[in-house]
Amino acid sequence: MSAEPAAAADPLAWIRTRGYAALLVLAAALGIPVSAVAFGFLALTHELQSLTYHDLPRALGFAGTPSWWPVPLLAVAGLLVGLTVRHLPGQGGHRPADGMVATGAPSAAELPGVVLAAIASLGLGAVLGPEAPLIALGGGLAVYAAHLVKPGIGPGPSAVMGAAGSFAAISALLGSPLLGAFLLMEASGLAGMMLGMVLVPGLLAAGIGALVFTGLGSWTGLGTYSLALHHVPRAAGPDIAQFGWAVVLGLAAAFVGTGIQRLAWFLQGRVERRTVTGTVVMGAVVGVAALVYAQSTGRDASGVLYSGESALDPLLAQSAGYSVGTLVLLVVCKAVAYSASLSSFRGGPVFPAMFVGAAGGIALSHLPGLSLTSGFAMGIGAMCVAMLKLPMTSVLLATLLLGSEGLTVMPLVIVSVVVSYVVTIRLAPSPAGARPDRG
Repeated sequence: MSAEPAAAADPLAWIRTRGYAALLVLAAALGIPVSAVAFGFLALTHELQSLTYHDLPRALGFAGTPSWWPVPLLAVAGLLVGLTVRHLPGQGGHRPADGMVATGAPSAAELPGVVLAAIASLGLGAVLGPEAPLIALGGGLAVYAAHLVKPGIGPGPSAVMGAAGSFAAISALLGSPLLGAFLLMEASGLAGMMLGMVLVPGLLAAGIGALVFTGLGSWTGLGTYSLALHHVPRAAGPDIAQFGWAVVLGLAAAFVGTGIQRLAWFLQGRVERRTVTGTVVMGAVVGVAALVYAQSTGRDASGVLYSGESALDPLLAQSAGYSVGTLVLLVVCKAVAYSASLSSFRGGPVFPAMFVGAAGGIALSHLPGLSLTSGFAMGIGAMCVAMLKLPMTSVLLATLLLGSEGLTVMPLVIVSVVVSYVVTIRLAPSPAGARPDRG
């Protein structure tokens, strides 16, 4: 587009052009099919989870799902993901142990590997979320479609379309299009006037995508796959004791999150030396963690498996039925499975971080001075920022999720997030040693 050079001198010049208006129309048009594909991806992974964990054992003659079932299931998942990472273009998408990083939209040739690795990971029980594959899928599809519609599209508009596709793909996943927007803005490092140019098409695509998610959920009866809580206890107003707990939770989350991240990087370096074998072993580790939790507590192994997105609401609603010991073991097993999944499988880091933080916050709420809702919210915010390094997104995830009660606990969440963020940064290794060599 001819206006792009002018935008370098005056960023608003591009917005005033017809080309930018056409870009908005294209973003809105692409938001519909991209969000429909994203909805189908989520529906497929959800059905695959039900098929492999509930239907398949019964079809094989078991009365229920054996507690050992996740071990071979995750080993198979590791084999599928390892083969995909090793042999298909794009290595199955970004490595989740690296966090939410901006890597650009994948090419059309890389999309099949991204989708296959994510479906095998998420559908068979790896402890990762769907947000990172959806961002890659939405961005890649949008860029590919934009080049089909307008073959001469420049790199700037192409990048904007990729961002808009990512916005559309996760428009309803986090409960609000605005949460997805904040996540993408912080993860990509957008700033200044360029933020406005990319954000407007992205918000437009996200708004349309959220409508498509709602419509498809109603039409199919499958729901929207949107993060939501339906049983939020009333939150007590902040007091000195709870502000003290905010500091404690922030410190604890920083150390736990750093431990999970460092273990994931350590394991990732070993897995990448023998990708297929290593991923199979990490799948078995996830399965064993779920088996240990199930055998030790008598509860379902699914509490450890998967991203934890759909388990947050029942965890909060049924928190009175969990002993402190059960919650602590749940945090330990989920954290081990999360770290192993980060090291080798493909998916996003957001939802498992939320679940680990929520379970930890609920466990601490059994102690004097900390209410259930406050502990739940502060745990989510503090653990999210420890894993993602995105403070604004972490505060919004922990507060908007709680509806009206989120306003009550927001000051506490902010304190816990800030403490966790600062301590996590202080604990982080130097940039030279932050990630293992890929050799």
